[in-house]
Amino acid sequence: MSHRRLLGVVLPVLLAAASARAQVNEMSLTAGLTFVSTQTNLTPPPGDPNPSIHFGNAKTLAFSYGRLLAIHKIFGFYAEVPAAVHFRMNLNTYANQVPKDVGAFFVTPSLRVNFFARDSLTPWVSAGGGYGRFRYPHELVFGNAPYPYTGPGGSNTGVVQFGAGLDAWVWHKWGFRAEARDFYSGEPDLSGNSAEPVNTGRSREHNYYVGVGVITRW
Repeated sequence: MSHRRLLGVVLPVLLAAASARAQVNEMSLTAGLTFVSTQTNLTPPPGDPNPSIHFGNAKTLAFSYGRLLAIHKIFGFYAEVPAAVHFRMNLNTYANQVPKDVGAFFVTPSLRVNFFARDSLTPWVSAGGGYGRFRYPHELVFGNAPYPYTGPGGSNTGVVQFGAGLDAWVWHKWGFRAEARDFYSGEPDLSGNSAEPVNTGRSREHNYYVGVGVITRW
């Protein structure tokens, strides 16, 4: 075999190997919904027949950057930084005591473990913790000028993140991701009306996110 033919055979193999070794970065973008369970106001105003506080299902965008740390047998270990944002989660309750909606942003550096990391289908689990920020509007539920929201415009919280998902690599460096994450945060400040403060008896809440989207690697 001539040197030219040998180079024609070996060079593509080396390039493919280098490309495979270089694919240590991942980035995903998904869209879905965030769910929060109904809570109960333990200090409702007199005559309130239903002290429940209902949270709407907020449309959410989630982003994640991951970097491969090591592969051991079928397991791939990644450092990742997942982030999620919803701009408006509607609130509903009988009395004019809580903000009409709440926005949230979470970012949680985490460790992710992928199973069958070299395959085209790779399920994974993730855990970590980080920072969260809630945003509040200027009106209470059913509010208008007579019912202004008098609480803060926002509040910070620590967040613990647990997640699981499935990545399906369908074309070269591109694929699809389905994921579910629990951003376990502090309780948002719902006591905007100081004359009738809201008390749910909770200090933390689960923010369940479920979404699907695309993923790429390089």
